[in-house]
Amino acid sequence: MTTTPARTTRWPGFALLCTAQLMVLLDTTIVNIALPAAQHDLGLSDTDRHWIVTAYLLAFGALLLPAGRISDAIGRRRALLIGVLGFGLASAAGGAALNGGLLIGARAAQGAFAALLAPTAMALLTALFTDPVERGRAFGRFSAVVGAGGAAGLLAGGLLTAALDWRWCLYVNVPIAAVAAALIPALLPETPSHRLRLDPLSTALGVTGAAALVYATTGRLLWLAPAAVLLGAFALRQVKSANPLLPPRLLTDRRRLGSLTAITTTMAAMFGTMLVLTYQLQEVLGFDPLRTGLAILPGTAVTVLTASQISGRLMAKLSPRLLIVPGMLVTAAGLALLTQLTPDSTYAGAILPAQLVFGLGTGLVMSPSMSAALTGAAPADTGTVSALLSTAQQLGGSIGIAVLNGIATVAAGGATLAAQVHGHAIAAAVAAGLMLAGALLSGLLLGR
Repeated sequence: MTTTPARTTRWPGFALLCTAQLMVLLDTTIVNIALPAAQHDLGLSDTDRHWIVTAYLLAFGALLLPAGRISDAIGRRRALLIGVLGFGLASAAGGAALNGGLLIGARAAQGAFAALLAPTAMALLTALFTDPVERGRAFGRFSAVVGAGGAAGLLAGGLLTAALDWRWCLYVNVPIAAVAAALIPALLPETPSHRLRLDPLSTALGVTGAAALVYATTGRLLWLAPAAVLLGAFALRQVKSANPLLPPRLLTDRRRLGSLTAITTTMAAMFGTMLVLTYQLQEVLGFDPLRTGLAILPGTAVTVLTASQISGRLMAKLSPRLLIVPGMLVTAAGLALLTQLTPDSTYAGAILPAQLVFGLGTGLVMSPSMSAALTGAAPADTGTVSALLSTAQQLGGSIGIAVLNGIATVAAGGATLAAQVHGHAIAAAVAAGLMLAGALLSGLLLGR
């Protein structure tokens, strides 16, 4: 039985969903700045330290689709409660880890519960808001949280590591999860539960294929071949299976495909460019990690304001294409400004203007893309479609980081400062080209 939220609890419930989503996004990047301290404290080797980040990304990316189906089956409020409690416990275990193996295991557990949290929060958003105007505003503000999460994680990691200890990058989730778990029953509606039917072969192919693809994006390119084979077999199985993990009917909607294309492309450009800017700020301009996090905030603030105050309000008046395509073109323009970087470029004169234009564009793209992808999905499929959206965000970000970082390194061709800046400019040019191609494809798929 579905419970209907009272009007007075909708926006408090929305704030709770944003908090759950922010926990997931923060932990994608929050430990990055704390890596050296954690490695030294736990005695991890240089070859093993990447697993602190990779374990989270692998579990998160690989389990999103089955987690979305589980959310649809057991009821979304119950699924969110399980996800929040599990995430909090895994965070506590990671913060208390006595060795590298325990920390890596805790990070994998965080990723697994994050895979349940992310699509469930997005699906519950559609249950809270049914009025088009209210839903537009809600998606605008929710996508603002998505846009801010990565940068906020870098800043929070720097602050917590400098002021307290690297372990607090994990402990910080514990009180947040405890408060969220206490409020979920009162503020969020329940959705019907039904028998869970998962095809074991579909699930195995989907999980291993997604894991191989995520692992390949961390720089292990040899894993691209097994990822392609496994995901190809997964696609064939979905057509033949009586209980597919990803029902093919969900991908026959051109508007949904256009939205997924826009989200994947934009997240690739966003996270890839954030990495390039981090290197530019630290290695060229000499910013410390905390100052770097603060320097990235203006672009993030523009994304948040645009998504929450502009695109969220326009969604009820304009078609998705009239927001998404112009937003992608503006994003490409911001990236084009970064192609002019030189060793003498200043933050105020070159990086800040590019960030502001880029932030405006991404703010226009995210909320209408999420809303358009979920529009028309049957109630029993909302969790699965939300998992698709989360997968597009996560894989897009991972691919963008891997590809643009690789391009910047190859294009640099040397260790001089001028060579590094040239590499950054070339990576920005590739990202701009990616956004232009994505805008063309999304526009064709979205239609009028």
